[in-house]
Amino acid sequence: MRPAIRKTAFRALIVPLAAALLLGAQPAQATAHQPAHKPAAFPLPDGFQPEGIAIGPGPHAYFGSRATGDVYRADLRTGEGSVISKGPGTPTLGLKTDGRGRLFAAGGTGGDARVIDLRTGAVLKSYRLATGAAFVNDVILMGDAAYFTDSANPVLYKLPLGRGGALPAEAVTIPLTGAIQYATGNNANGIAPSPDRRSLLIVQSNTGKLFEADPATGVTTEVDLGGETLTNGDGLLLSGRTLYAVQNRLNTIAVIALSRDGSSGRIVSRITDPRFDVPTTVAAFGDRLYLPNARFTTPPTPETTYGVVAVQRVSS
Repeated sequence: MRPAIRKTAFRALIVPLAAALLLGAQPAQATAHQPAHKPAAFPLPDGFQPEGIAIGPGPHAYFGSRATGDVYRADLRTGEGSVISKGPGTPTLGLKTDGRGRLFAAGGTGGDARVIDLRTGAVLKSYRLATGAAFVNDVILMGDAAYFTDSANPVLYKLPLGRGGALPAEAVTIPLTGAIQYATGNNANGIAPSPDRRSLLIVQSNTGKLFEADPATGVTTEVDLGGETLTNGDGLLLSGRTLYAVQNRLNTIAVIALSRDGSSGRIVSRITDPRFDVPTTVAAFGDRLYLPNARFTTPPTPETTYGVVAVQRVSS
């Protein structure tokens, strides 16, 4: 009887296998091992007062504190995180990471910029950008340089990077001239590259205007938005020729289709969400946009809660 047993066992194995191959069947349990969905919202430390966000490398987001300048890192797969770099007691606002494991941070009223090691949290170099009143608000990396906006002074600050991304000894100040005119309130705020990477896009919060700036000379021209404005414009994010512009106190993201050179564009949609509570800026990971809720309309206390929300990315 033993040969019969082997034959039966062989047939029991080969028949379903052949059927699976013919039908292109997939194992029913394959999806059981897929990772859980990333959280669509997660908390930041109480009293943190978030402002900036940068994502990457990998599924990690970085947030700066207006209160202390601390930098918090969160895992987007779980929403869990911790402070990786203690601040100087002055704000950390706009943030950008590079491919060398560094975080470039705008120092707000501290009038400075810092470059932080993502692995250790150590400050690799700090730059004094302004000696008087200043509000160093946002930062972008384009080409071989980092550029910072100042909402109080009509200038850009440039960190020209050397060979291998070497940090410079000091920053270069570039006056902003041309179409942009500073007035009372928050002026140049969010910054992003143009689609062709030849100019910088800057939103002026108090006027709602969007400008192109020559990164070499600082000469600005207004971007034609067909009569639309970006009032309370804050963080900017460019993806292809789509520009996402956060309008913080309006709890809105304007989605703008830009021309190739960035000289004109049109608002094709606006993203709103009941979970928005004065979001300041935006970064992308996968098919989602992530925004920290700054809660400017809520008086801050050490117990005030803060968090991050994710919404589906919409293209132009």
